[in-house]
Amino acid sequence: MSDPSQLRVADADREQLVDELREHAVAGRITSAELEERIGGAYQATTRADLDALRADLPVSSKSVALALRKRKGQLRRRLLQESGGGLGVSAVCVGIWIASGASGGFWPAWVIGATLLPVIRDSWQLLGPASDLETVHARMQARHERRLARGHRHRYRGLPW
Repeated sequence: MSDPSQLRVADADREQLVDELREHAVAGRITSAELEERIGGAYQATTRADLDALRADLPVSSKSVALALRKRKGQLRRRLLQESGGGLGVSAVCVGIWIASGASGGFWPAWVIGATLLPVIRDSWQLLGPASDLETVHARMQARHERRLARGHRHRYRGLPW
């Protein structure tokens, strides 16, 4: 189905709209009678278009913005975990080789650890730190993904749209 507005909605989608409608009623944007009418419509809605019609004349609520932000952060967090898994695997192999060869001399796997995990650590700080910058983190991860594709790696992130 190419039209996302015709997708069927779940109970959680209906409940989210009801919460948004209550927020708008508290703010004075809709009356209590209109709130009851729209809540009834929300519970009868079967498609995304039905829900969108009930909120068409209302501004975006703070709850929906917060929910969208949480979802986006969660997606970026999962992508970072996937990227760090590869770096940790390579680093573990290098440390194993260093130990198997007698663990003498300098700890040369530190160079591999730094090169593979430094970008992920930097992006993790920007994603989870005090001044979260989702756009920058997404742009960096997308650039790394495109570089891997250009080098011939056809790895696809499971569950993501690429």
